[in-house]
Amino acid sequence: MRELCDLEPREMRVLLNIGSYMPIKSADIAYQSRIDSYNVSRAVKALDKKGLIDIRRDEKSKNIKILALNDQGKALYQQLTTAMELRSKELESVLTADETSAFYNTLSKIEDKVEQLLAKQALTKIARGEDAPGDQKELIRWYKKGRSGDVG
Repeated sequence: MRELCDLEPREMRVLLNIGSYMPIKSADIAYQSRIDSYNVSRAVKALDKKGLIDIRRDEKSKNIKILALNDQGKALYQQLTTAMELRSKELESVLTADETSAFYNTLSKIEDKVEQLLAKQALTKIARGEDAPGDQKELIRWYKKGRSGDVG
Protein backbone atom coordinates (compact mmCIF):
# COMPACT_ATOMS: atom_id res chain seq x y z
CA MET A 1 0.00 0.00 0.00
CA ARG A 2 3.00 2.26 0.54
CA GLU A 3 3.46 2.53 -3.22
CA LEU A 4 0.01 4.16 -3.50
CA CYS A 5 0.47 6.92 -0.93
CA ASP A 6 2.79 8.51 1.60
CA LEU A 7 0.53 7.87 4.59
CA GLU A 8 1.74 6.38 7.85
CA PRO A 9 -0.06 3.13 8.86
CA ARG A 10 -2.21 4.92 11.45
CA GLU A 11 -3.17 7.61 8.91
CA MET A 12 -4.09 4.93 6.40
CA ARG A 13 -6.25 3.12 8.97
CA VAL A 14 -8.05 6.36 9.86
CA LEU A 15 -8.56 7.26 6.19
CA LEU A 16 -10.00 3.79 5.51
CA ASN A 17 -12.29 4.10 8.53
CA ILE A 18 -13.54 7.52 7.42
CA GLY A 19 -14.13 6.24 3.89
CA SER A 20 -16.06 3.22 5.14
CA TYR A 21 -18.33 5.03 7.61
CA MET A 22 -18.43 8.73 6.68
CA PRO A 23 -19.56 11.02 7.99
CA ILE A 24 -18.02 9.81 11.23
CA LYS A 25 -16.83 11.26 14.53
CA SER A 26 -13.23 10.95 15.68
CA ALA A 27 -14.36 9.12 18.82
CA ASP A 28 -16.14 6.51 16.71
CA ILE A 29 -12.98 5.96 14.69
CA ALA A 30 -11.04 5.41 17.92
CA TYR A 31 -13.59 2.85 19.06
CA GLN A 32 -13.89 0.99 15.75
CA SER A 33 -10.19 0.93 14.91
CA ARG A 34 -8.93 0.47 18.48
CA ILE A 35 -6.58 3.41 18.01
CA ASP A 36 -6.42 5.69 21.05
CA SER A 37 -8.02 9.09 20.58
CA TYR A 38 -4.69 10.95 20.73
CA ASN A 39 -3.36 8.98 17.74
CA VAL A 40 -6.64 9.38 15.86
CA SER A 41 -6.35 13.12 16.40
CA ARG A 42 -2.78 13.12 15.07
CA ALA A 43 -3.84 11.11 12.02
CA VAL A 44 -6.80 13.45 11.37
CA LYS A 45 -4.46 16.46 11.48
CA ALA A 46 -2.10 14.78 9.01
CA LEU A 47 -4.94 13.81 6.66
CA ASP A 48 -6.30 17.36 6.82
CA LYS A 49 -2.84 18.83 6.12
CA LYS A 50 -2.54 16.52 3.08
CA GLY A 51 -5.91 17.75 1.82
CA LEU A 52 -7.71 14.39 2.00
CA ILE A 53 -10.59 15.12 4.38
CA ASP A 54 -13.28 17.64 5.20
CA ILE A 55 -13.85 18.49 8.85
CA ARG A 56 -16.96 20.12 10.22
CA ARG A 57 -18.11 20.78 13.77
CA ASP A 58 -21.08 18.93 15.16
CA GLU A 59 -24.12 21.21 15.42
CA LYS A 60 -24.97 20.07 18.97
CA SER A 61 -21.48 19.86 20.42
CA LYS A 62 -18.92 22.19 18.85
CA ASN A 63 -15.94 20.24 20.23
CA ILE A 64 -16.93 17.13 18.23
CA LYS A 65 -15.51 16.86 14.72
CA ILE A 66 -17.45 15.19 11.91
CA LEU A 67 -15.12 13.77 9.28
CA ALA A 68 -15.61 12.88 5.63
CA LEU A 69 -13.31 12.27 2.70
CA ASN A 70 -13.13 14.98 0.06
CA ASP A 71 -12.75 14.10 -3.64
CA GLN A 72 -8.99 13.58 -3.34
CA GLY A 73 -9.49 11.40 -0.24
CA LYS A 74 -12.22 9.37 -1.97
CA ALA A 75 -9.93 8.69 -4.93
CA LEU A 76 -7.16 7.47 -2.61
CA TYR A 77 -9.68 5.41 -0.62
CA GLN A 78 -10.77 3.67 -3.83
CA GLN A 79 -7.17 2.92 -4.77
CA LEU A 80 -6.39 1.53 -1.33
CA THR A 81 -9.51 -0.61 -0.99
CA THR A 82 -9.04 -2.04 -4.49
CA ALA A 83 -5.42 -2.94 -3.73
CA MET A 84 -6.40 -4.43 -0.37
CA GLU A 85 -9.17 -6.49 -1.93
CA LEU A 86 -6.80 -7.90 -4.55
CA ARG A 87 -4.22 -8.75 -1.89
CA SER A 88 -6.86 -10.33 0.31
CA LYS A 89 -8.16 -12.52 -2.52
CA GLU A 90 -4.63 -13.60 -3.35
CA LEU A 91 -3.93 -14.54 0.27
CA GLU A 92 -7.25 -16.34 0.68
CA SER A 93 -6.72 -18.30 -2.55
CA VAL A 94 -4.80 -20.96 -0.62
CA LEU A 95 -7.86 -21.71 1.51
CA THR A 96 -11.18 -23.33 0.72
CA ALA A 97 -14.37 -21.42 1.52
CA ASP A 98 -14.83 -23.47 4.71
CA GLU A 99 -11.21 -22.87 5.75
CA THR A 100 -11.58 -19.14 5.13
CA SER A 101 -14.73 -19.03 7.25
CA ALA A 102 -13.06 -21.02 10.04
CA PHE A 103 -9.98 -18.77 9.86
CA TYR A 104 -11.99 -15.56 10.30
CA ASN A 105 -14.09 -17.09 13.07
CA THR A 106 -10.91 -18.11 14.89
CA LEU A 107 -9.39 -14.65 14.47
CA SER A 108 -12.57 -13.08 15.86
CA LYS A 109 -12.47 -15.34 18.92
CA ILE A 110 -8.81 -14.53 19.53
CA GLU A 111 -9.43 -10.80 19.14
CA ASP A 112 -12.33 -10.94 21.61
CA LYS A 113 -10.25 -12.86 24.15
CA VAL A 114 -7.26 -10.53 23.82
CA GLU A 115 -9.53 -7.52 24.30
CA GLN A 116 -11.05 -9.14 27.38
CA LEU A 117 -7.66 -10.05 28.89
CA LEU A 118 -6.21 -6.58 28.30
CA ALA A 119 -9.28 -4.89 29.77
CA LYS A 120 -9.12 -7.14 32.84
CA GLN A 121 -5.42 -6.38 33.23
CA ALA A 122 -6.14 -2.66 33.11
CA LEU A 123 -9.00 -2.98 35.62
CA THR A 124 -6.73 -4.91 37.99
CA LYS A 125 -4.10 -2.19 37.75
CA ILE A 126 -6.71 0.47 38.55
CA ALA A 127 -8.12 -1.62 41.43
CA ARG A 128 -4.60 -1.70 42.96
CA GLY A 129 -4.63 2.08 42.93
CA GLU A 130 -2.20 2.36 40.06
CA ASP A 131 -2.78 4.86 37.31
CA ALA A 132 -3.44 3.09 34.04
CA PRO A 133 -2.13 4.72 30.87
CA GLY A 134 -4.66 6.32 28.54
CA ASP A 135 -4.56 3.46 26.06
CA GLN A 136 -5.46 0.97 28.80
CA LYS A 137 -8.35 3.17 29.94
CA GLU A 138 -9.49 3.24 26.31
CA LEU A 139 -9.37 -0.58 26.25
CA ILE A 140 -11.74 -0.71 29.19
CA ARG A 141 -14.10 1.78 27.57
CA TRP A 142 -13.99 -0.06 24.23
CA TYR A 143 -14.55 -3.41 25.87
CA LYS A 144 -17.51 -2.19 27.92
CA LYS A 145 -18.98 -0.34 24.92
CA GLY A 146 -18.68 -3.42 22.70
CA ARG A 147 -19.89 -5.97 25.22
CA SER A 148 -22.93 -6.32 27.37
CA GLY A 149 -21.07 -8.75 29.65
CA ASP A 150 -18.84 -8.05 32.61
CA VAL A 151 -15.08 -7.73 32.24
CA GLY A 152 -14.42 -8.43 35.89
